[in-house]
Formats: sequence, structure tokens, C-alpha cells
Amino acid sequence: MINSYTGSDDAAVAVAGARAGADVVRALYGRRLDRIDKGAGDFATAADVAAEKAILGVIGAARPDDAVLGEEGGQQGAADPARQWLVDPLCGTLNYAVGTMLVAVNVALRGGAAAVADPFSGEVYVTDGEAAWVRRDGADDTLLTPTAATRLVDVNLDPPFPSAPGFRAVDLLARPEFAERFRPRVASTTLALAWVAAGKRAAYVTDGGDLSESVHFAAGIALCRAAGCTVTGIDGAPVGEGGHGLVVAADDETHGLLMSMTRGRS
Repeated sequence: MINSYTGSDDAAVAVAGARAGADVVRALYGRRLDRIDKGAGDFATAADVAAEKAILGVIGAARPDDAVLGEEGGQQGAADPARQWLVDPLCGTLNYAVGTMLVAVNVALRGGAAAVADPFSGEVYVTDGEAAWVRRDGADDTLLTPTAATRLVDVNLDPPFPSAPGFRAVDLLARPEFAERFRPRVASTTLALAWVAAGKRAAYVTDGGDLSESVHFAAGIALCRAAGCTVTGIDGAPVGEGGHGLVVAADDETHGLLMSMTRGRS
């Protein structure tokens, strides 16, 4: 078990921000919400905007001198800040818009603390940059313990596919050795990254560029690293050092198996 952290630390700010966003997401769930078109089939809803506003209110009150990069509002504060918060107020907007409760609220201090809130389970996954734990209302904080025991691998199948034709996630799923070892899942939200850290998933795979400072992925990557997961790009390079996409696994063995199925294609 983990003792409660003080309200003055960055982890507490991340939790408070994620919970504020999650409260908005939960309150607006099921309503007919205006959509904001972003092009190429992507969109935000009024819930995305309202949740980000709530999160920024928390960060602004606790850390008025810090910069923020928000999914909806963009950069606020210094252009090259020493401290910057990365905010994805509603990851899984399409799920949410069609009434599917698979979404996450992501808040991360670049290079530091982070929190991922599940608005519907009430769980908040937290890291102070060193340890990682899950907080549930009315219960003690519990350390996150990755395990590959479920054999479930979450794969992001959303376009674009920048590494094609060298790497395609659908090709990974079609490999006989994948079917022998694992079972695929497609949650379409970075909540799945928190599930890897918590032992609910054996691994997570997605294509993409450098995701280390992405508002979508930064919080999940921080959680997984602090929990002891193996984290690289799909090409095996360290994330943030030229790596593309993500292969996040509960342990080295699972990571190695997945990499053996992608090498020669990426």
C-alpha cells in the first residue's frame, strides 16, 4: 500500500486535474453534444472542451507559473517552458460520443508526475515519476503491478498509419504466432496503457511518430515506466529518442515476443 501524498506535490495536482476532468465527462455522458470538426473524421465534443477547462482551472490555481499544452486549447504560457503540463481531457471521444464507456482523462507534467482517470470506474492511475499506483475512493492506494498473465494485447487500429507498409498493426494480429500467444483487444483509448501498468493487459501496441510528449500518450507512458513495464517504439528504439509508435509490455519476455513479430516489417 501507498500512503496518501500531500496536496502540495505535482502528483496531487495531476490527480486533482484528472478528477476534475473526469467529473465533467461523467456528468455530460449520454447527452446530445455539439461536435467540433477537426477534419479527417476526427472531432471534439462539448465535453472535451468543458473537461479541459476544468483541468486547466485546477492547474492554473495550483501552478500558475506553469505552461499547459491542451488537446483542445493548444499551448498556453511560455513557448519554451521549464515546466509544461500535457492535457488530454477526453481520450476516446468517438467511444464517448456513441455511448461507450471506454475513455480516459490524461494529465501529465512533462518529465514528471501524471494521472490517468477512468471517469466511469472511478479509478485514478497515478505516478509521481518514481512509483505508480491506483487510487479508488474509500480504499488505500495500491501499487501497480504489471503482469502478462491475461495474455490480452490492446492494439490501436485507428488511422493514420505512418509506418505502413513496413508496419501495420493488422498484420501483427494476423500472424499465427500472435494467435498462439495472445488475444487481441481494441479499446480505442489510451486507458489501455494504464491497464498494462495495472496488469489488466499484457501489452499495448500503436503506430505513430514520437509519442513521448503527446498529450494523448505522455501520462500513460509515465505510468508504465514507473510501474516497471518495458517501453519502446515499434522499431525497438527508446521512446523520445527516435522511436516511432509504442510497444509497451508488462515484462521483457512479452516485449521480446511482440518485437520478434514486428522486426523486419518496421
